[in-house]
Amino acid sequence: MILVFDVGNTNMVLGVYEGKRLIESFRLSTESIRTADEYGMTVNGLFEYRGISLRDMEAVIISSVVPNLMYSLEHMARKYCGVRPLVVGPGTKTGMNIKFDNPREVGADRIVNGVAAFELYGGPVIVVDFGTATTFCYISDKSEYMGGIIAPGIRLSADALFERAAKLPRIELVKPPQVICKNTIASMQSGMVYGYAGLVDSLVGRMKEEIGNRDIKTVATGGMARMIASEAKSIDIVDSTLTLEGLRIIYERNLD
Repeated sequence: MILVFDVGNTNMVLGVYEGKRLIESFRLSTESIRTADEYGMTVNGLFEYRGISLRDMEAVIISSVVPNLMYSLEHMARKYCGVRPLVVGPGTKTGMNIKFDNPREVGADRIVNGVAAFELYGGPVIVVDFGTATTFCYISDKSEYMGGIIAPGIRLSADALFERAAKLPRIELVKPPQVICKNTIASMQSGMVYGYAGLVDSLVGRMKEEIGNRDIKTVATGGMARMIASEAKSIDIVDSTLTLEGLRIIYERNLD
């Protein structure tokens, strides 16, 4: 079995693979001040609940956009799994050529998503990841990472409204029954959900126009993907485990 870590700014997702099959996944809040032992005990507790042992992990692979966490996670992997983790970064075999001004600037999660989308759905393909930031990535038919877009995430935008507008409350991010609403909370929900669906459709449309191909598949992933995809006309596929699959694929490519 292998353990994969997708570490984002807000949450981290763990997956356990037996061969190519994802047998379990967990979501934790990202806490950069946690120690290796705190993460080890937390993950061990989740694993024991599902009848899994950390010592059964033959390998660990980590993709992270939070550098401050890496020491704790790498040390946790060594101490509790007994293996040296593979960290996705420069020098990792991904099978993807990065066509970026400075390839080191591209977040590991974006590369991992691109690898998975191309492997699973072919190319060219656009990947939309609804995380702390909403990212849009274009992968060519030659498995080349061609660039993309970074926009504020939907939760980040909702929190900004609450923090910067004195009379606006913190809201639950759910789809309201209609676009034109008659109370403040539903009005904010409408702006977030339907507004982001419009943002996605507009940006994906502009990407396709610039690429010169209106038939490119668009794959969405991330915590808010399914809700926004239900309103966005441009999203063809929702894959909630895309990043975990990408980590598995990259691990297999680095076995040699």
